[in-house]
Amino acid sequence: MPARRIVFSAGPDTEGRETEMGTIRVHEFMSLDGVIDTPTWTFDYGYHPGMGQAIGELMSSCQAILLGRTTYQMFEPAWSARTAEEDPGAPFMNDTTKYVVSSTLQDATWRNSEIAGPYTAEAIRRIKQGVDGGIYVSGSGTLVRALIADGLVEELHLFMFPVTRGQGPRLFPADGPRKWSLTRSQTYDNGVLYLQYHPAD
Repeated sequence: MPARRIVFSAGPDTEGRETEMGTIRVHEFMSLDGVIDTPTWTFDYGYHPGMGQAIGELMSSCQAILLGRTTYQMFEPAWSARTAEEDPGAPFMNDTTKYVVSSTLQDATWRNSEIAGPYTAEAIRRIKQGVDGGIYVSGSGTLVRALIADGLVEELHLFMFPVTRGQGPRLFPADGPRKWSLTRSQTYDNGVLYLQYHPAD
């Protein structure tokens, strides 16, 4: 199914009406020093079943997916050919509506994809207004840093691996301190720590 381009408009039917907004839930594999580049360095630690359970719970709480262009183009060939028998996450990734934030992507071939155009905080708020529930974000470092900077992230789901990278793209934007509240944590016997945070009040 070809991608659709979303046109955001504020018509009179939206004025004065409160809309329940979706919640952005970011999932990342992260090193101890905060790097979230392509996580091939996670392979040495294996994949603990508890990690799969936590990610499955996160996916099941979401009704939409939000991705940056680079991650979208990496995910499409990896996920589009997978079946539920091969990976239990495949139905979610393939069947769920995917909003792609990009100023250059004009077309997409992964089914259930909508091109949201270039990033603006208002464009993301419009997407949130159209989703009744969670919005799953994975990878998409540039997008995630912008979302955090604009205060648009409701939950961080971080899988922290016991390794330092020294250099590479970091999770958090370098525009000032922020406070987060830890709401859940789990430790796996492969040394990985699962941390769930909400923005502190």
